Amino acid sequence: MSKIVLQREKCIGCGSCTAVCPKYFEMADDGKTHIIGSTIQDIEELEVAKIECAESAVEACPVQCIEIIKT
Repeated sequence: MSKIVLQREKCIGCGSCTAVCPKYFEMADDGKTHIIGSTIQDIEELEVAKIECAESAVEACPVQCIEIIKT
C-alpha cells in the first residue's frame, strides 16, 4: 500500500495534477485540488493499492504539494 498526501494550503489550483491523473485528483469548489475519495481539509491523505498516475501528478505539480509515501 501507498499513501497519496496533498497539502491543500500550498495548492495554487493550476490543475496540472487533475490533467495527468484524473483517477485520483479533481478540482474542488474553492479552486484547489482535492483527492477523490478523501475528506476536503488542509492536508488530505488517501491509501491506495496502486500508485498508477499519481507519480505523474507529483512530477507535474509546480509547487510540490503532492507526495507519495510508499509503505
